[in-house]
Amino acid sequence: MNYQWYPGHMTKAVRQMQEDIKLIDLIIEIVDARIPLSSRNPDIDELGRGKLRIVLLNKADLADPAVNGKWIEYFAQKGIYALEIDSRSGAGIKGIRPTVLKACEEKLKRDRERGIKNRPIRAMVVGIPNVGKSTFINSLSGRAVTKTGNKPGVTKGRQWIKTGKELELLDTPGILWPKFEDNDTGMRLAFIGSINDEIIVMEEMAVDFIRYLDTIYPDAITTYYGIPSDIKRDHHLLEAIGRKRGCLKAGGEIDTAKAARMLIDDYRAGRMGRMSLERP
Repeated sequence: MNYQWYPGHMTKAVRQMQEDIKLIDLIIEIVDARIPLSSRNPDIDELGRGKLRIVLLNKADLADPAVNGKWIEYFAQKGIYALEIDSRSGAGIKGIRPTVLKACEEKLKRDRERGIKNRPIRAMVVGIPNVGKSTFINSLSGRAVTKTGNKPGVTKGRQWIKTGKELELLDTPGILWPKFEDNDTGMRLAFIGSINDEIIVMEEMAVDFIRYLDTIYPDAITTYYGIPSDIKRDHHLLEAIGRKRGCLKAGGEIDTAKAARMLIDDYRAGRMGRMSLERP
């Protein structure tokens, strides 16, 4: 299955970000901890050239904790401040402000030397769809200032949010890039829900997910659903899930579409355990 998605509003959002980048001191990039590379928009590197950067591995509670630690080391070796966070529970949020101040230390020093005091750091919050930018902003500011939702495309426009005296955030819509370098990138983005499910053939994606997971967590699916481990990792396993969970149509036929939806939802919600789909 070919995984590509780039709705027209994203082009407009990129143009707006190109204008807004002149107004900010720092880029806070939100990525999904389960796929930290695939969920980084390469266009942000060009857009934010010369700007200070912080990478936040959001939804860290859904990713393999040992792998999370390796990703923090990976970004540190590249000179990028990185933190694990879970915006929904607030885990790791307290570390954001100290990290922002540390990243902007030289800038703040220059401001003081120029006699500029009490000017807040302005940060642009960027990321692809459905990585949790709005939830992060709400968590950091301590109030519901942005609309959130567990699907891509909730944030449509830009807005400034004050989160205290020292930090202002610019919320931006989630943007992908026009063409994924390889289909595996698009596939991983689809697995976590950053591509609109409405353009996806769910059964095909579920089979792709089964085969992909077999290479890194071979027993995860069969253990979770209580299915014999010798079932072939393809549509046969999807049918076994449907049979086990009672996903049946009239006449007893297995509803593979319903089974596929269940499998993907169980993964996205972390019910199958903490699993990372990429490693450094």
